[in-house]
Amino acid sequence: MRTPFVAVTLLAATLFSAASFAGATLDRVTKTGVLRNAIVNDYPPFGFIDDNNQLAGFDVDVAKAVAQRMGVKLEIIAPGWETIVGGKWQGRWDTCICSMTPNTERAKVLDFPTPYYNSPAVLVVNKKDDRLKSAADLSNKKIGVGIGSSYETYLQKTLVIPGSKPIAFPFDNVQVIPSDEEVAFQNLALGPGVRLDGVVSDLATANARIKRAPVFKIVTELYAEPNWVATDKGDAEWDKKVADTIKSLRDDGTLAKISQHWLGEDITHEVP
Repeated sequence: MRTPFVAVTLLAATLFSAASFAGATLDRVTKTGVLRNAIVNDYPPFGFIDDNNQLAGFDVDVAKAVAQRMGVKLEIIAPGWETIVGGKWQGRWDTCICSMTPNTERAKVLDFPTPYYNSPAVLVVNKKDDRLKSAADLSNKKIGVGIGSSYETYLQKTLVIPGSKPIAFPFDNVQVIPSDEEVAFQNLALGPGVRLDGVVSDLATANARIKRAPVFKIVTELYAEPNWVATDKGDAEWDKKVADTIKSLRDDGTLAKISQHWLGEDITHEVP
């Protein structure tokens, strides 16, 4: 499912804070000629270290396109997910094109100028497991998630995505096992219930892992998950620049080409 245009507009209006230091980030990027983007480097196919020991992936290529369209150089930083979502970046980086879903807690410390793709959250199990078939089957199970992810708050039944319809939580007493997502899938590969009963992940990420190691299967989609560019609080001028740039890349088909390259489909378009 895609985020409706009205919901996108409302979310942008809700998450923009008053410009307490309006223009600071935009001025820095303009003066230095450098865009510094934070990324997650263990989240294929969005961000990962390739066989040549280089950062690669969908998010990397989107960040490259944004920098090119702005006429600046790109630097990519991988500071760690919890550091990124904690806010108060203090100029260490300028954007997070890093597959982040807005939620009420993140919106307290970050701004979300624009969405750039949508891909649903899914439940992944070992392919030998026939016990879990729906969200209701998560009850009393051991489920792995990336630490600090929206999937963790989903299983805790506290996830609220501003501008989106309420999320259903048809389960109870889930034993949430947060870790590096790579570790979660390694544990799930050991067999049904050995260390984990399932993993909650993104559809595109799950498909990429299944392609690499066909010991998993997706059993159900759980909820729609819009992913937005994140920025530090307080620079409305920079947020507008970022949003306008993403719109330009969407309008001329650049985002769609990047998506087709990495995912084999376009997950970047917006529903009218």
